[in-house]
Amino acid sequence: MLKKYETVLYSALGVVALFVILVLANYVLGAVRQRIDLTEGGVYTLSAGTRGVLAKLESPVKIRFYFSQSDASVPLAVKAFGRRIEDLLGEFRRASSGKIEIEKLDPQPDSDAEDSATLDGVEPQVTSAGDRFYLGLSISQLDQKVSLPALAMDRERLLEYDLTRAIGRIVTPKKPVVGVMTPLPAFGSGGNPMMGMPPQDPWVFISELRRDYDVKRVDFNSASIDADINVLLLIHPRGISEQAQYAIDQFVLRGGRLIALLDPYAYFDQLPGPMGRGEGGTSSSLDKLLKAWGVGFDATKVVLDTQYVSGAGPRAMPTLLSLSGGALDPQDVATSGLGLVLVPFSGAFTGTPAPGLKETVLMKSSSFSKLVDSSSAIAQGDAAMKDFTPSGTEYALAIRLTGQFKTAFPSGRPAEKKADEGAAGAAKAAAPEPQLAASKGEGAVVLVGDSDFVNDPAAVSVQQVFGQRIVVPQNGNLAFAQALIEQVAGDPNLITLRTRATAVRPLTVIAGMEARAQQRYLGKIKELEDSLNQTQEKLAALQKQRAPGQTAILTGAQQAELDNFRKKAAEIRRSLKEVRKELRAESEALEFWTKVVNIAAMPVLVALAGLAFAFARRRKVAVP
Repeated sequence: MLKKYETVLYSALGVVALFVILVLANYVLGAVRQRIDLTEGGVYTLSAGTRGVLAKLESPVKIRFYFSQSDASVPLAVKAFGRRIEDLLGEFRRASSGKIEIEKLDPQPDSDAEDSATLDGVEPQVTSAGDRFYLGLSISQLDQKVSLPALAMDRERLLEYDLTRAIGRIVTPKKPVVGVMTPLPAFGSGGNPMMGMPPQDPWVFISELRRDYDVKRVDFNSASIDADINVLLLIHPRGISEQAQYAIDQFVLRGGRLIALLDPYAYFDQLPGPMGRGEGGTSSSLDKLLKAWGVGFDATKVVLDTQYVSGAGPRAMPTLLSLSGGALDPQDVATSGLGLVLVPFSGAFTGTPAPGLKETVLMKSSSFSKLVDSSSAIAQGDAAMKDFTPSGTEYALAIRLTGQFKTAFPSGRPAEKKADEGAAGAAKAAAPEPQLAASKGEGAVVLVGDSDFVNDPAAVSVQQVFGQRIVVPQNGNLAFAQALIEQVAGDPNLITLRTRATAVRPLTVIAGMEARAQQRYLGKIKELEDSLNQTQEKLAALQKQRAPGQTAILTGAQQAELDNFRKKAAEIRRSLKEVRKELRAESEALEFWTKVVNIAAMPVLVALAGLAFAFARRRKVAVP
């Protein structure tokens, strides 16, 4: 009898032993601080740039996480997003070796946590049903504080970057100095009444920069860049001298960050002519520097693209590019989530970067494009599409170069031209400095093939409302330019950061349930509104029937009608609550059982596999 059940007994003991071993192994390995991220895209892995910023922390940084987790009115998707934020904060704490302190608060109406959120600059958000909730962060160190007032799901891919940037800001509270070098009236102008040119306000882009940075105007013909400038923004360097290019060259080699907006056809560069205002369309380049970096830029050609064309029919302008989707790098924080970027008459960057440099394409055309002469840049309709044949090439419209840069002037500073040989405003004299032949660390240069996109007419709509100047962004142009500066003006590690993979996976069953319930919800709302309109019409009809001189006091019929409406409205409101309650109950039940299956599926499969193996062995032994 014992031999009959010996095999089964041993198999059961083996399963029990395996279970005990797994529990002990989990307990022992749980003490080891080694973690492996097996998720697609490394959802739980911080980038090297973030780890570099956290490694520099010398004193603790406190992060207050405000999340209305216990509020039943918060949608399930937002609650799941909040848990993912909490997981990310945990990764920051682990990577900082204890320098990041996390405090979680659950703001409820009229609570101390809500008062704390208000003091920390965290703002309430509103659901589609009109309910308020909090989901934001406050990052502080000593007397420095930065807040992320409202975290949104559509910016989840940039959440790691936003957190790292905020930490970098409080660690280095001093505003970075951004130098702006341009022949254009970006800082405004007093106008020229004699030439019929009215005064101009500073560009909105410049005004926005002044809010976050110490903006310094750099003379266009400077022979050197001030040492306190961290980032140099070069806008349409039309007719730039070799002396100025040498100054930029040395600036990059000493570790400065350069953002250069070149242009083969600067539409808004209106030069005064003999009869008044000119037509624009000037070109610019950095011939000496681009050649040393291995980059080509033909300042006589603009990109024509039939996929990203602006306008339609006879007003279609294929050189006025409306870039979106595949034209923007989704992995780079400067271009992710921009939506649409309007780029007028852009040039293209070609060539292979010099040894030691790495190129990242931020914006590109489609393969349904070609290069055309800048003289036909503003052609529209059939005139623009005449004899069009796509080149099949995706042209780089904006690139970032990183790595070890070498000087474009190996023979030293170029000879300074005499005042009577050069243009007006020749290069200023500067004290001789030791020439740098190569950059000591990793440098960064951003090149954009257009300068018009930061000009007000291309980027914003400016309106006067009750005597106040209201600025409304028309596209992602300013967001792109600001992101470029923000990325290079902060900690150098920010340049290496990429967008974060998202843990969101579409659940079609839950989405279908919510859609059906939402349809019922909208139907109830319409029923309530229809009932309200009908009652108001009946009340108006009853009012018309009253006798002359009758007061505005409601008659018995009117009062009865009003009471009936109130009862009906209360019933509909109760049914609306039931719809929302049923939706939440069904969704939460499905979510619960999904978790149960995810957690229990693997142990059950292992147990079934063990039992199947045991029975198979038993049958094999039983066969004579």
